[in-house]
Amino acid sequence: MLLKIIRYVRGYIRIRIAGYSAERFLNACSHRGIMLWGLTPAGRAYETNISIEGFRKLKPIIKKTGTKVSIVERFGLPFFLHKYRRRKMFFGGAFLFLALIFLMSRYIWNIDITGNQSYTDDTLLRYLETCDVKNGMPVGKVDCARIVKDIRKEYDDIIWVSASIRGTRLIIQVKENEDTIRQIDEAAAEEEDAGADQQAQATDIVADKDCVITKLVPRSGIPMVGEGAEVKAGDILVSGHVPVVDDGGTVIAYQSRVSDADIQGRTVIEYKDEMETGYEQKEYIYRKREHSSLKKVEYFLKIGKYDLRFGSIDNDYESWEMYAYEKQLRIGENFYLPVAYGKRTAKPYQSQAVKYTKNEIRQQLSGKFQRYCKDLEKKGVEIIENDVKIYTEPQKAEARGRLTVLMPVGTQTVSQAPEIPASEEQDETGE
Repeated sequence: MLLKIIRYVRGYIRIRIAGYSAERFLNACSHRGIMLWGLTPAGRAYETNISIEGFRKLKPIIKKTGTKVSIVERFGLPFFLHKYRRRKMFFGGAFLFLALIFLMSRYIWNIDITGNQSYTDDTLLRYLETCDVKNGMPVGKVDCARIVKDIRKEYDDIIWVSASIRGTRLIIQVKENEDTIRQIDEAAAEEEDAGADQQAQATDIVADKDCVITKLVPRSGIPMVGEGAEVKAGDILVSGHVPVVDDGGTVIAYQSRVSDADIQGRTVIEYKDEMETGYEQKEYIYRKREHSSLKKVEYFLKIGKYDLRFGSIDNDYESWEMYAYEKQLRIGENFYLPVAYGKRTAKPYQSQAVKYTKNEIRQQLSGKFQRYCKDLEKKGVEIIENDVKIYTEPQKAEARGRLTVLMPVGTQTVSQAPEIPASEEQDETGE
């Protein structure tokens, strides 16, 4: 690639070599160090490329070998400049274009924000404008370290920010604290479990819903109920306080444990989902003769702060939609220009009330219910009885009923230490 650029800048010529001693001509060029490339046969002759300097050295070789050399085509910058040497306006425009490109490269024309989820791009861009960070500012005035500090100071949910300049782009990468909070919570939970014995912090497993216990396999703690027991939400299933008894069977102390068990219960889940039986259907308005959509179109060109518009979307439609498309010009990946073009379209429509058919209602409600059941299965819930039915009314339809399921039950809570019964001691003294 570099060699092609050098050859184009210096200029080169494609020549045709004819005669009976063409091979002798090629050997003579090689002997004198004249570079030839792109050699191809052309009937009874040959065609090849040669530099301008090499072409000037061919006269003695042509005379010695008796060959005939003719110019087929000229390439390169020297010939281009010679051809258009009288077009001063062209070269003036080219110079002005390069000067403008160089001038625009000294400013920021695109601010790209990635990694944001809770905050939209517009929200962050509006805040950056209050900090004098916006499109059109000089690159030399962009303080990336200051931008990072300002964003982290303004938004507590953003825990990591990176700002960098590439070409005419200001790239800002942010990371919100969702993953970090989860990691901190998990680390805290691991530390709590690992140090539970040292801190003597006992936890109980309590029922988080009314159910019938179908399985209880304790790993740590004392089971307070057995399989088949009916429990209410809040009842203790496994206690974290293990009693210590003396030889007479009297409780003299309790050992603290972090309760752990595999518990499953049978319970009933109420299910309800509803939808309207009708909806508004849009019918776009068409011209009667051409059978084409009746719409207004506006093209626009943005150059910096200026906006040139061609056409108009102004209308007196009762109901209409607007579609917009905008594209910013750029050279390569990171060299954005302060020029954008696009199109806006206003499309009128009429609303018509339409009723769902019974089959469509059933399909929609059944589809939502099936997705609900799949979500339950992912959580380890087994459905053993399904009593959900679809009921249709004039204005709405709903799926409601009960699901009998087997599912994991129990949640960890801090255990309240039970009272230790007071022991009676009688001291006997003798005189």
